[in-house]
Amino acid sequence: MYIALDAMGGDYAPFSNVEGAVLFASEFNIGVYLVGNKELIEKELSKFNYKNLPIEIVHSDEVIEMDEPPSVAVRKKRKSSMHIAARLVREGKASAFVSAGNTGAAMAISKFVVGSAEGIERPGIAVAFPTKKEKPTVLIDVGANVDCRPRHLIYFAVMGYTYAKEILKINDNPNVGILSIGEEEGKGNDLVKDTYPLLKMTKLNFIGNAEGRDIFTGDFDVIVCDGFVGNIVLKTSESLGSIIVEMIKNEVKKSLLSKVGAALMIPALKRFKRKADFAEYGGAPLLGTKGTCIITHGRADGRAIKNALKAASDFEKTHFNDKLKENIDNLLPEELKG
Repeated sequence: MYIALDAMGGDYAPFSNVEGAVLFASEFNIGVYLVGNKELIEKELSKFNYKNLPIEIVHSDEVIEMDEPPSVAVRKKRKSSMHIAARLVREGKASAFVSAGNTGAAMAISKFVVGSAEGIERPGIAVAFPTKKEKPTVLIDVGANVDCRPRHLIYFAVMGYTYAKEILKINDNPNVGILSIGEEEGKGNDLVKDTYPLLKMTKLNFIGNAEGRDIFTGDFDVIVCDGFVGNIVLKTSESLGSIIVEMIKNEVKKSLLSKVGAALMIPALKRFKRKADFAEYGGAPLLGTKGTCIITHGRADGRAIKNALKAASDFEKTHFNDKLKENIDNLLPEELKG
């Protein structure tokens, strides 16, 4: 197995990607194609003992910048590191594609270069949110599809169900909800109200409407929504987490007693940080493509890149797309397929 890594993507590229590739290959002995500027990658690799590791460099002439429109990235930058990494998956030379670069571009290139899996009209991005229970909640879609129809949310539900069961091992039969403004049936906008009865027609473990608070309670294993709403939830949650940390730091500085108390709480705070850290899950998979595509955060450091590569290898080892196809065949009635 080889995984294609966009070595030029992210805020700390190429160092963080090279570091993550070395950590991953050292621990798991799985191959990594570092795709990007050969000279820059070799310079960073020289800082590590990598000679006996299954790491290869694939040169690219272009880089997709973080602020470039996805349409430009897909059409005009075909010699970019992201484009070439995705092409390695399409050609069967790599099993998966990982990028910490421009999210919109990574998503678009995954869709149009790697392609959608059989029976999938629109791939969706899934994110595992930490909860107060010892398991995450999967929210899908968080930004791949702004305008959705009910049938798209039905497929997101099956994708999220398969991810929760096969990769995150949350439950043997994960429950599924749809994000709405009230728990009662009939609440929500037209998309939610039209999707609700269709979810009831499936063989999914559908348990009804989920409200915003339910994302963090752990009562729902999978929650589906359109990408517009999901992206707002994701960005709000990320921002809130950062603000809470800053507020705690500011309060601790106000008195000696607070500083002493904070010192005693350091072990607990470190455990909490691990639970809430996106780096622990390695990134967000774009579910429903022909090959595995993991989109991780632009701020990803070496550890986060290592975990993103690990997540990609887990998808391949579990034959995720085969399981997804089985679940589509078995859980959806014929009238909801195609």
